[in-house]
Amino acid sequence: MIGVLDIGMGNINSLINAIYTQGFDYKIVSNKDEFQDISHLIIPGVGSYSQAVSNINLKLLKEPILAHVKKGLPLAGICLGMQLLSTSGSEGGSSLGLNLIEGEVILIQSQQSMRLPHVGWNNIQLLKDHPVLKGIKNDVDFYYVHSYRFKEQNSENLIATTEYGETFPAIIAQDNVIGFQFHPEKSQTNGLKLIENFCLWNGRC
Repeated sequence: MIGVLDIGMGNINSLINAIYTQGFDYKIVSNKDEFQDISHLIIPGVGSYSQAVSNINLKLLKEPILAHVKKGLPLAGICLGMQLLSTSGSEGGSSLGLNLIEGEVILIQSQQSMRLPHVGWNNIQLLKDHPVLKGIKNDVDFYYVHSYRFKEQNSENLIATTEYGETFPAIIAQDNVIGFQFHPEKSQTNGLKLIENFCLWNGRC
């Protein structure tokens, strides 16, 4: 059972459709009592880091999220969800994240000719192997929508990078936690493959 966290930020329909299309059952999780019976958890989201943190705290979701990870169960963050895995973020004022992967979330330092947000297809450069990347080739494109990026503290957490004005993480991971800055659910065949791989992953590397 794949849990999809609903913090009221962003349309989750395309994600749950992708999960279902790949042959997996899903459960929308929007309060602390709905974490039972889920084997995997996905944190999606589009919008402000500080607002997302506020919503998580108001819904009392932080502790059950951390408890899910402590059990060794797989967790994935998508776009804003990946950013929430960090220690802190500056968007909308300084806020503390879930601190599952050490780092901070800062504004992309784009060139004058590059507008923010970073919207559209961009390729990734794979740096390390990971079970969730099975069948994904280097230099393939995924779909992005964001203005802020993850600045990792430890290079061992960096799985893949992309470039838009500067080079920054496209995929980060630590133990049973993985994050995608792009939207797999909007990235056609390669994105669906990532979702399938995550849903099959046992959380071990």
